[in-house]
Amino acid sequence: MQKDNIIDSYRVLLSGGEGELVEKKSRFIATVRKCETEEEAVSFIEEIKKKNWNASHNCSAFVIGSRGELTRCSDDGEPGGTAGRPMLEVLLGEGIRNAAVVVTRYFGGTLLGTGGLVRAYTQAVKEGLKACRIGVMSYGCEVSVSTDYNGIGKILYLLGQRGIEPVESAYTDTVALKLLIPYGLFEELQKDMVEATNGKVTIERLRELYYVSEES
Repeated sequence: MQKDNIIDSYRVLLSGGEGELVEKKSRFIATVRKCETEEEAVSFIEEIKKKNWNASHNCSAFVIGSRGELTRCSDDGEPGGTAGRPMLEVLLGEGIRNAAVVVTRYFGGTLLGTGGLVRAYTQAVKEGLKACRIGVMSYGCEVSVSTDYNGIGKILYLLGQRGIEPVESAYTDTVALKLLIPYGLFEELQKDMVEATNGKVTIERLRELYYVSEES
């Protein structure tokens, strides 16, 4: 992968969720789901529309790609710009990628006006996101580290300071760890581990990759 062509990190859904808002007796139900492609997003939107076929509206928005290269939104019959665009803005504002949301509205008999609709659809998406597990997709390095039993405590301390937990560990005559480290942190951490162990450590960068971790 060319470093120039990638994003250091972005937010993703680890699991989707559903949230609800009631505004002047209208129910707004937001369903949020992870979607890796436009086809998945379109299929999800159609699924919710069929499920909630008797609703007044099923408005939708999605963002696909690490840079948010592909975005779509639909007002589904609501006044132009009052539903789909505000919903999309929530996803973009939260920095979430590869996600789609449908807000299903059951009309309660009272008109909300354009401002009221924008607020309701915006808040509904926020309620839906609250029910999701969100993670961070980071670009980094898979690294192997080997040291002796005198050095492992110092290395684990350095890792703990940066919130890094070993992916794998093996304790034999030496201690071997496998780590996932943010791309920009590798050289600094390598230097610190060498200094902390007086050079009694072997560090090998295995590959570069994207990896996901739960947001703290």
